[in-house]
Amino acid sequence: MSLSLWIMRHGQAAPGHPDPQRPLSDTGRWEVARMATWLAETLDDAQLARLQIAASPYRRAQQTAAIVAEQLAKPVQELALITPDDPVEPVIDWLQAHAMASSWLLVSHMPLVGALTGRLVEGDSRSSLPMPTAAVAGLEAEVWAAGCAQLRVFRHPAELT
Repeated sequence: MSLSLWIMRHGQAAPGHPDPQRPLSDTGRWEVARMATWLAETLDDAQLARLQIAASPYRRAQQTAAIVAEQLAKPVQELALITPDDPVEPVIDWLQAHAMASSWLLVSHMPLVGALTGRLVEGDSRSSLPMPTAAVAGLEAEVWAAGCAQLRVFRHPAELT
């Protein structure tokens, strides 16, 4: 059985300090709303039924996840190990433990989202996928491990018309 994982970078954030408290900007909310609509149109009923959403505890990621969750009628779980500079390996370990029966949407930050996508697809710790704000990468795999996933779809707000 093929497993699905969606990795999303939060929308554009407003400047501010401390970093974990930075909110989405108006542009960021617009970007995320576009991507939430795209996800709702992209996921079929079976995919949506299996989908769970987890987000970084940082404010902008929580706001991003809330917008998507409202569109998809799903709750959001906080996942502390997906903040911007967290290492990839614990996230892969978490996926192996939690993402074998459900599909997940992880809402996080650069550089983690790019590094996680790169590691799962390419297997190389130096690989990273550039991800603009609110970008979504859709991956499939038989098992969540380095180099075992295929990038099935990649979209960001500027691509959507």
